Amino acid sequence: MSYEKQQIIFDLDDTLIHCNKYFDLILGQYFELMMDWFQNDQLTVEEIRQKQIEIDVAGVTKVGFASEHFPQSLIDTYHFLCEKYGHKAAEDEEHELRLLGRSVYEQEIEAYPGMVETLESLTKAGHHLYLYTGGEKAIQQRKIDQMKLSTYFDERIFIRQHKNIEALEQILQSGSFDRKKTWMIGNSLRTDIEPAITAGINCIYLKQKNEWSYNIIELKQEPTSVMYTIHSLTDVPRVIHESIHMHQQQKTLG
Repeated sequence: MSYEKQQIIFDLDDTLIHCNKYFDLILGQYFELMMDWFQNDQLTVEEIRQKQIEIDVAGVTKVGFASEHFPQSLIDTYHFLCEKYGHKAAEDEEHELRLLGRSVYEQEIEAYPGMVETLESLTKAGHHLYLYTGGEKAIQQRKIDQMKLSTYFDERIFIRQHKNIEALEQILQSGSFDRKKTWMIGNSLRTDIEPAITAGINCIYLKQKNEWSYNIIELKQEPTSVMYTIHSLTDVPRVIHESIHMHQQQKTLG
């Protein structure tokens, strides 16, 4: 079947490839260290978790997706606990935490199930695919190269340290995007879906089972375009094509 060609913008981390699970893995090791170092105190994993989340979210809001932010959040949480429980922060422990935090960027990249199938399907249907990801260029480019994503996105790749409405708007204005035929696909309500709604483009929210708290917000603005929620990446082509078909039927009836 022939479909009206769309411009489809994909998020990268936890949309096309795994990301959060690697941070969870490192945090698990971090919690074990803290419980060991503070074993004589009334410390719980939940207290560590909540303080690290608080520091992590505040930092990302301020500095964006900088690579040193996550390791620093581990150290800052450690400093908080030292002050609370009367410990003296040790340089060797800080160094160990920085190395642990940085190791998250050395994990093997793993695609989400159906990544290739989804991108192949949309490419064969003639749609124009774009990649828009948040983070530092070297780190994100390494992921892109390992997954050979330039096969589908060519030079249509945007990497931004701050991923927000201003960044998305700059991308939309820099190219010949028809907003009625443009889609944003992503797992983050904060950095993918809310900016897309504000920009007046279509969006598909890929809801994940275990989501980073930073990504979860209440959407206060009603979409002026279409918005769908899915639970599997492989649903993207079907949802887009059904939406196109519905729009074409409405035009015919109108």
